[in-house]
Amino acid sequence: MQFGLTCKMENEGKIMKSILYSICIGSLALALTAGAAQAATEKRPERAKPQQRTAKVQAARPANTGRTMSAHRNVSATQHRQLSNAKPRTSSAVNRKPVAATRSSQRIGGGAAAATPATVRQRNLARNERMRERNSQEFRARRDVAVKTPKARPASTTLATARERNLAVNRDRNVAVNRTRNFDANRERNAAVNRTRNADVNRYRNANEFRGRNNVAINRNRNVAVNRTGNAAYYRGGNARITNNWRGDAFRGQRYAAFRNYHRQWHDRSWWTSHYNRIVFVNNGWYYWNAGYWFPAWGYAPSVSYVYDGPIYGYNELSPDQVTVNVQEQLARAGYYDGPIDGLLGPMTREAIAAYQADNGLAITSAIDEPTLATLGLV
Repeated sequence: MQFGLTCKMENEGKIMKSILYSICIGSLALALTAGAAQAATEKRPERAKPQQRTAKVQAARPANTGRTMSAHRNVSATQHRQLSNAKPRTSSAVNRKPVAATRSSQRIGGGAAAATPATVRQRNLARNERMRERNSQEFRARRDVAVKTPKARPASTTLATARERNLAVNRDRNVAVNRTRNFDANRERNAAVNRTRNADVNRYRNANEFRGRNNVAINRNRNVAVNRTGNAAYYRGGNARITNNWRGDAFRGQRYAAFRNYHRQWHDRSWWTSHYNRIVFVNNGWYYWNAGYWFPAWGYAPSVSYVYDGPIYGYNELSPDQVTVNVQEQLARAGYYDGPIDGLLGPMTREAIAAYQADNGLAITSAIDEPTLATLGLV
């Protein structure tokens, strides 16, 4: 684009130079012609001068520009020069000369009144000045258009800008591609590493868990056997006897108040149902709920007897047999009980409870009380 604009401006400059050169040549030729004509007229005798020779040039010349106007001016000047330099002739020649001069004047002035060379010179100078001013204005307009047209950036700047732009685009593209590629590669690598690592960790962990599980089983079996043959026999021998006497100093406090204040009550069914709204039948017996404990309801059914005559601490809205089952399971895990898990608070269960209470510094109630359940972790 810049090269095309430069070529266009150079062509316009050449055209302007040609126009100015033609104008200067025409003006010079016209001045020389006018001077020669004036000199020839002054040298000629008065009688040879034709009265009708001088023809005034039209004030308004044709609006010809460029080479065409210069050629026309040169032809007119040559004819006028030939007529001016011609020698005086006879009357016939003198009579013909005004006609030729008139034709030449018509060609130059277009049939207007004759003008002096000074007037013609001033007119030509004024015309040339107007053309120069107009050409200057056109040249300025073209130059302003060329200046306002944004120039193309230098090749170095364009290449640098394109290089930076491509670098930024490629950087972002490479980051995205590498992120995806690295993510896939790292996923596979991490999966393989984690698989191996997890296998090793799980192997050791499983070995430890298996070892610990075996130790628990071994210790449970060992403790059960030892406690069965040692603790149970020891307490059964006299140190932890089953008791229903809860009147000693060991049973002071609110947590043993239900055992301390318990005594058997015998009433019929109607009395029990009128005094207590929660009565259940479990293990072939009737139990009523009162102040957080289950008690045997003697007389509710005359033919029913109870293996254990005393309170059983309740929690989580569980029935007395379910509470007994939970205690039997915990004592079996601890190695104090090896009997059936039947929910009956019989002699074997009460002996195991007494042994556990003795080993943990609890008051030996041989029954299910709140401190024993808390120590077993049930409440």
